[in-house]
This record gives sequence, structure tokens and C-alpha cells, in this order.
Amino acid sequence: MEKQPELTGKDQWLVFKRLLGYLAPHKKMLAFAVFLLVLTVLGDVLGPLLIKTFIDDYLTPGEFPRGPVIGLALGYAFIQLSNVIISYFQLLKFQEAALIIIQQLRIDVFTKVQNLGMRYFDRTPAGSMVSRVTNDTEAIKEMFVSVLIGFLQSAFLIVGVYIAMFFLNAKLALITVFLLPILVWIMYLYRKYSSIFYQDLRERLGQLNGKISESVQGMGMIQAFGQEARLQDEFNTINDKHWQAGKRNIKIDGLLLRPAIDLVYALALIMLLSYFGITSFSNTVEVGVIYAFVTYIDRFFEPINQVMQRLSIFQQAIVAASRVFALLDEKDMAPHQNNTAGEIREGEIEFRNVTFSYDGKTDVLKNISFTALPGQTVALVGHTGSGKSSIINLLMRFYEFAEGDILIDGESVKDYATEELRNKIGLVLQDPFLFYGTIESNIRLHNQKMTDQEVREAAEFVQADKFINALPDGYQQVVTERGSTFSSGQRQLVAFARTMATDPKILVLDEATANIDTETEVAIQQGLEHMCQGRTTIAIAHRLSTIQDADLIMVLHHGEIVERGTHQQLLMQRGLYHKMYLLQNGIVETAK
Repeated sequence: MEKQPELTGKDQWLVFKRLLGYLAPHKKMLAFAVFLLVLTVLGDVLGPLLIKTFIDDYLTPGEFPRGPVIGLALGYAFIQLSNVIISYFQLLKFQEAALIIIQQLRIDVFTKVQNLGMRYFDRTPAGSMVSRVTNDTEAIKEMFVSVLIGFLQSAFLIVGVYIAMFFLNAKLALITVFLLPILVWIMYLYRKYSSIFYQDLRERLGQLNGKISESVQGMGMIQAFGQEARLQDEFNTINDKHWQAGKRNIKIDGLLLRPAIDLVYALALIMLLSYFGITSFSNTVEVGVIYAFVTYIDRFFEPINQVMQRLSIFQQAIVAASRVFALLDEKDMAPHQNNTAGEIREGEIEFRNVTFSYDGKTDVLKNISFTALPGQTVALVGHTGSGKSSIINLLMRFYEFAEGDILIDGESVKDYATEELRNKIGLVLQDPFLFYGTIESNIRLHNQKMTDQEVREAAEFVQADKFINALPDGYQQVVTERGSTFSSGQRQLVAFARTMATDPKILVLDEATANIDTETEVAIQQGLEHMCQGRTTIAIAHRLSTIQDADLIMVLHHGEIVERGTHQQLLMQRGLYHKMYLLQNGIVETAK
């Protein structure tokens, strides 16, 4: 898995600026929420002033001016009650905006994943992508919900407190200004080191998800080969590194968050009380002013503490956002289509001098040229790694190629719309993938234009209706994840029906009969015969007995076509195909 570079201060600012861009469509909602926030801050600032007025002006032994005191009490109660009500609506609006933003961000990320090229999936573990779509976006949500609200509230409160302190005593308020550089320096240190630690923590979390995903998907093989202990050791190793990364984060949080700020707070109280103690020798000190200043110092440092606590969430969100944006900025997209060609009507395929490499260094296909006429069956054979699947991948436009061209009905595959290619080229893989749902939904694939009758006709066409009708719920039988409750042959028949439901002009069979159980082998063969009639078929085969009737057989070796012809012609050449045929028929000595 690719490791992201460490984030510099400039990188973090750019990520944060980009995150703020998601606020733009919700400016009115946020403006209203900020207005409510200002009202709550105003209430927090006015409360101590009312108490200060009561202490200094009305708290006199033997006197009780009923009217002013009741007025102050009612005013204070009104402020506190209003703050509770306004805070509720303010938090509601902020969180509503945050949830809408994260919803849109997740849609953007998932949409991006759907349009990435196969090269990206070849090099990126599935668990890492799942982590970005779920865990990382959740961390970003926490930033909008907690950090943004907290930062705004703290900023307004700090400004309001300073204004109130300058109103009470400008000299003392000016002294507290000198504490700001210390606080800024603590924040700078925390941001500098925590970003490194949180990035490492996020990377480890992605690795954990990747290992869990791999273990769950391959559980059958793990248990079959007794690999539980090895997988447990690998998971424990990754989990231990994740724990170590988390421990580093806890240490820096424990040092630079509340303890450091509390130390500065204590220094501020010492300065405040020292000032009042010294001035009391020459001037009268009002108790209400002392109370107000102590309260304001407390209310000044409390948002600072909250900001520092939320810096932890902020750093996690920035690192998470950088990972999400790295995915959104990924350039390795699915091949571009020019959409200038019309419909695929005949299904003639021509590979013209195609050379292709997955990594840009080693060619897996070298100067491939052949033609498959409408209605013909062309078979690809060869040892593992010879390039058979690569030919299929290029024809299906899973990968972009730079040299040569692939033509369908005389038009480059690059000029057809993606939808046209997917509708007119039917693909059946060796291990068919069934989605969670029903058999009917797996054949229809949520094509609302397809009628129930067409679904059933497709199943009957490939001989799948017999086993489907025998199921308790027929076409509404529930399909679990990957169709694990069906046999390999039954899954293949459903895949055949799914392919034929769109009536493709071209059929691509990637070892479609490799994993067939004996029970459904006859139905599979009959289904294949029906499917191939009148369609151009490209078939990858390891069992040569399944392609002996092909119109053209091409033998690939190290990315090149070394032999081509019919079954009988290739046997007469006594080349690589002849050796493969003898080996598969058990005539080992002759093959040597």
C-alpha cells in the first residue's frame, strides 16, 4: 500500500481550506448558526458583569434595594435561560450542516471509486479504500461537528472576554495579552508533532482494515490450509504497531494539551492576584472587579483548553482529509471514451498491432494482431502469464493501451460510449460474482426497463430456469454475499442469464467452464452453445477439449501469438499447442 508523505504546515492549510470549500453551499444555514453563537457568547460575557455590579453596588450590610436586585436577578436568569435555548438551536444547525457536508463528501468519494481505473485497484488494498470512505470521512465529520463549532465559539468568547476585561481594567487586561505568545507557541508545537503521529495512526488503521478484509474474504482458504495462526500473528503485528502509534499520540496529548494550558492559567491567576494585592496598598480594590476578572480569566482559558483538546480531533481530521483528497485527486481513472462511434451491430473484432504493459516497463502483450469475424468463435490458449486475460481486459476497456488499436465493426473501442460497450459485450468470468439480493435482481442488475418476462426468458435461454424453479422462492430466492449458498455451476448459470439478458453482440468467456460441478455441467454446455450462436465469441480456455470446435485458436506465449489455426491445423503443426494437447491427454512421454 502506498504511504502518503508527511504533511507540512502549508499542506495542512491547503487541506483545511479545501474542507472549508464544502461549507459554501450552506452559507445561509451557517450564517444563522454563527448569529446564534454570537448571542450565546454575549450572554456568557454579560453574566459576570451583572454579578460584579451586584457585589460592588448592592451587596451592602443592612441594605436591600429590592427593585435593582430583583432586576439584576431576573436579567441574569433571562440570560442563562436564553443561552440554553439558543445553544440548542445553534448546535442543531451546525450539526445539520456538518452531516450534510459529510454525506456529500462520502458520495463524492464513492463516486470517485466507481470511476477509477483497474490499475488503481491492482495496487491498493480494498481495506484501505474502505477505511477512507468510512473511518476517514467520520473523522472529518467530527471536525465539522466539534472543532469548527468549538473554534468559532472559543474565538468569539476570547474576543468578548478581552473586551470585557479592557472595559473593567485596561492595564490588567493588557498584562494578560503577553500570555498569548506562550499559548500560540504551545499550539504550534502540538500541531507540528501531532500531525506526524496522527498520519502514522491513520496509515496503521488502514492496514488493520486491509488485513481484516483479506481474512474475511479468504476465510475458506485460511481454514482449509490451516493458516489461522499465521493470519493471527500478522494481525497482531499490525495491531501492535497501531497501538504504538496511538500511545505516541496519547503522550503528546498528555503533555501539550490541558497540563501545559493549566500551567499558563495558574501563571495568569498569580499575575492577577499579585496585581490586586499590590494595588490594594494604595487604592481600594472592588471585590466585584476581582470576581469578574477571575471569572473572565477562567472563561478565557476554558475555550483555550477546549481548542487544545479539539486540536487533537482537528489534526486527525486534517490527516484523514488529506487521505480522502488524495483519493479524490487520483488521476488513474477508467479509460476515457470519445463517444463518437455509433452502435455495435455486427460484432467484428480486430486487434491491430497492440502492445500493452501494466507497469509501463514490461510488455505483457507484444504486437498482437488478429480478426474475429461476426459469429466466429476465437479461442485463446497458453500457459499462465502468457497474456490471455490481458487481451480480454483491453477489449473490455478495463485498461488503456498506448500502442496499436482495437476495432469493433471498424471503429476503435476508444470511440464507443462506455454504455454501448457494456451492453454489447457480454462478459462471463471463471468465478462469477453474485450481489446480495435475489436471483431476479442479479439477472436484471436493476435495469428497470427489463421486464420480468425478459428475465425469465434469459434464464430459460441458458438452461438456468430448471434449478431456479426448483428453489423454494424461485426467482425471489435470496442470494447471500457472493452467492455462497449456491454451487459454482448454479452461480455460473445465473451469470450466463445475466449476460444474455442484454442480448450482447460479442461474448467474452474467461475460462467460464473451469469451476463447473458435474451436476450442472450438461446445463452449462447447453447454455454456452445457445449463447455463442450468432455471436462473436472470444474464449479463454485451459481445457483444450472445450474449444476444439472454435473457428480460430490462438496460442500465446510470453505475450506473443506464436501459433494460430483450427484444432486440427495446430495439431498438425506439432508445436506448443500439440504439446499442451498431449499433456492434457496424459501422453507425457510423447509430449517430451
